[in-house]
Amino acid sequence: MAATPPPSRSMAYLIALGQVGLEMVVPIALGVIVDRWWGTTPWLMIAGVVAGLLLGFVHMIALLRRLDEAERSAKHSKKQA
Repeated sequence: MAATPPPSRSMAYLIALGQVGLEMVVPIALGVIVDRWWGTTPWLMIAGVVAGLLLGFVHMIALLRRLDEAERSAKHSKKQA
């Protein structure tokens, strides 16, 4: 039984969610690496946590707004039809 690929719109949202996850993890990893290199443990990791959370939340809010706008326009076009 062959699996059908997800629709392109669904795939785009999944990729965007993956990006949000990376935006949260990468600053933390960079903070840990630079902390070990410079000997500033744990301060840059903490800064990475804060930066990662802020970046992730901002991107998630932008994605949710875009999704909400798409749903509203779809409902609006259905009402006109």
